[in-house]
Amino acid sequence: MCGIIGFVGREQAAPILLEGLRQMEYRGYDSAGVAVRSREKGLQVRKSKGRLQVLADLTRGGADLEGCLGIGHTRWATHGEPNDVNAHPHVSSDGRIALVHNGIIENYLEIKEQLLNHGVVFTSDTDTEVVAQLLEFHYKECGSMLEAVGRVLRRIEGSYAFGIICADYPNALIAARKDSPLILGFGENGNFIASDVTAILRHTRDVVYMSDGEIAVLTADSADVFNHEMDPVVKEHSHVDWDAAAAEKGGYPHFMFKEILEQPDAIQKTVAPRIRENRVVLDGFRLTAEEAKNISRIYMIACGSAYHAGIVGKYVWERLLRRPVEVALASEFRYSQPLVDSRTLVIAISQSGETLDTMAALREAKRLGGRTLAVCNVVGSSIAREADDVLYTWAGPEIAVATSKGYSTQLAALDLIGLYLADLLGTVSPAEYGEILTELQRLPDKMRQYLTDYAGAQYFASRYFNHDSIFFIGRNLDYAMGLEGSLKLKEISYIHSEAYASGELKHGTISLIEPGTLVVALGTHAALFDKAMSNVVEVKARGAEVLAVTTETHRERMAKTADAVLSVPETHPLLQPSLGIVPLQLFAYYVALQRGCDIDKPRNLAKSVTVE
Repeated sequence: MCGIIGFVGREQAAPILLEGLRQMEYRGYDSAGVAVRSREKGLQVRKSKGRLQVLADLTRGGADLEGCLGIGHTRWATHGEPNDVNAHPHVSSDGRIALVHNGIIENYLEIKEQLLNHGVVFTSDTDTEVVAQLLEFHYKECGSMLEAVGRVLRRIEGSYAFGIICADYPNALIAARKDSPLILGFGENGNFIASDVTAILRHTRDVVYMSDGEIAVLTADSADVFNHEMDPVVKEHSHVDWDAAAAEKGGYPHFMFKEILEQPDAIQKTVAPRIRENRVVLDGFRLTAEEAKNISRIYMIACGSAYHAGIVGKYVWERLLRRPVEVALASEFRYSQPLVDSRTLVIAISQSGETLDTMAALREAKRLGGRTLAVCNVVGSSIAREADDVLYTWAGPEIAVATSKGYSTQLAALDLIGLYLADLLGTVSPAEYGEILTELQRLPDKMRQYLTDYAGAQYFASRYFNHDSIFFIGRNLDYAMGLEGSLKLKEISYIHSEAYASGELKHGTISLIEPGTLVVALGTHAALFDKAMSNVVEVKARGAEVLAVTTETHRERMAKTADAVLSVPETHPLLQPSLGIVPLQLFAYYVALQRGCDIDKPRNLAKSVTVE
């Protein structure tokens, strides 16, 4: 969730650290800080609550901090309130060791109590300071910083990515990770650590992905990696081929708006390379037809928007594969004694590939003997590496906290896999296979068609932005789509919003409908359009104002009853949510804009949730 950057090299570190932190602002944070080692001044630490600009002003853009070795951090509070003292980096009592940390140390209270008994004085409420003080304790014992780090890692429990510098080591940056992402980057004028590749793209595309339990020691010209037993490890280098400009706004007012408009291209990048000679071809997939036929149960595990993509996927896959599909919140999956065995296929969906709950659920599925498949965006991420197979969405960097193209490419990826498996199983007719495949390839152009004129979403946002509570209703795939539309609205506009299956209205929810209540009624699923119309009539009778989303085919009929209508092009019914979600994304965006919200960095939220 937080952002880590570290640099050791032949340039002034502080400006590089601040630039890297700025590239990770989208991850969500409440404070920021840097520590730089100077030959004359030792460790210089500057940190502050609030936006990164506060820290930049405090250090004159980093110019005030001398030295070519340093670490930086943007914090999202988990232990201790957001303030200057609890901000990272944290420093040992003697002022010689500084570290930054992503993750949670679960046994920090036990260790803190032991250190208090040794006379250690703490200044913050964080679990991270406990690690800094424990490092000092072991460093004084053994005299070796690397050995002290190893001892600390054997003592602590939980998740972590650490960046560590010591005043006694003027040319060394130490890193370690477990269950929290951390990469090494190799540049011409020095080497880096970072929790996100976007932080270092301006300096290098040559990276190494650290694995759990590994420790790295970087200098300006070298990088040594060790496993948990301190044996040297040879790591494979990866080349990041993202366009650096993709991580910039490019003249758009917000990253979210830019990424909504990028969806047609992103879907095309996901789909086009996987279709050859009118067949879905998934290179590298090792699942054979015989193994596919042995599957008796499928789980889709995910969090947030990825979970909503999984719900859409459930409807699509059960129709295509004729196999039971269960969608599970990753945070609940491993605590529910899931029925997983060798005949179970488990799909882990995560934009970042580092979502801690999803990674833990994936590991539980593997422990129980299930076959695992990851759908994620970030190449080399933890979930991608640990799954038996992986399908990358190739959406490119997504900066806004509220996902748009990340979600859309997950839908496309699930459509591709569903078709691929249905073909292996023989559960889809050649005619329907061909129809869906054709429409999947047409999807980007149909989305571009809608995005040439989205004034309706903007207008209705200006009309409805002052509502305090909004309900989304729909059936089948429209219900699944409504879950994501509702989430988009609540996370960036802070309006209370809920999505309900329309058939459940009469079982309690309709008691919340009163005159003036805004209901977003979804009627894009053609087979159930008449049912959708009945539900519109039902809420209108209770005084609701209805904004409907439907297809162009049904626009005229819907307009006779609803107060306002947004329409999208028609496609194959199983793919309709990919088009229907776009006006809902834009509606949420423009509502948040009208309300003056911080759209790319909504309060209390982070892009990649790497804590439980």
